[in-house]
Amino acid sequence: MSLPAVLLFLPLLGLCSGQTVQLDCDQVSGSLNQIDAGNGQVFGVNANDDIYTLYSSGWTKISGALTHISVGAAGVWGVNRNNYIYKLVGGDWVRTDGLLKQIDAGGDQFLSGANMNDDIFCLPDRATVSVKDGSALPWSHIEGKLKYYSCGPLGCWGVNSADDIYYRFSVTSSSCSGSRWQQVEGKLSMIEVGSDGSVFGVNSEGDAYRRNGISASTPIGTSWSQVQYKCYKFRHLSHDLGLLWLITDDQKILRCKL
Repeated sequence: MSLPAVLLFLPLLGLCSGQTVQLDCDQVSGSLNQIDAGNGQVFGVNANDDIYTLYSSGWTKISGALTHISVGAAGVWGVNRNNYIYKLVGGDWVRTDGLLKQIDAGGDQFLSGANMNDDIFCLPDRATVSVKDGSALPWSHIEGKLKYYSCGPLGCWGVNSADDIYYRFSVTSSSCSGSRWQQVEGKLSMIEVGSDGSVFGVNSEGDAYRRNGISASTPIGTSWSQVQYKCYKFRHLSHDLGLLWLITDDQKILRCKL
């Protein structure tokens, strides 16, 4: 992927007739397979496993090769095609203990993710802040099977191989394994929890959804609303600081205000 030094924000024109546009979006220059936003930062990887981060003046390429990247209170973490896990420390990628295919740094300084067998793991806050190259880490195994797992300030959400959606109760920074699962209605192929606790996901048809009614007293929320851009299908998304970042099925990058 070739990215210019300056971002181009292009108004989305030519929307499908008869459809209601609920978001105010711009197209951002470049193309990505996966994107993650947290702590005011944005990172992404493209089809060639190249890594980029967004600064005010544009995208900056970072050395290394990853298939999935995440940024949050636990720092910047990623995994490669061999399922090796890395943390960005002082500008360099440090390989850590364990294997994951998907990783999430959005919890309260704890880390979570799923491996190639859909086994679910998390790493408490005391371990994420003091990572050393190759050192053993106290991963906690969580019962169940998920292909995608994401956490935020009001709990963790995941989807399994059948696209069923689950919420994990009683997750804390020091006890990241939580207590029990509850299935939530609907079907999603990926799901992301924002730094404010908001929940968004994409289904197998490429439609994007937002979970409504989430609060400290109702962390599971009440219903789903579709983010309606009928001209676009999506493969990935992330939310932070009131901005929803969407990756289309043809790898375009959309920045949307809620």
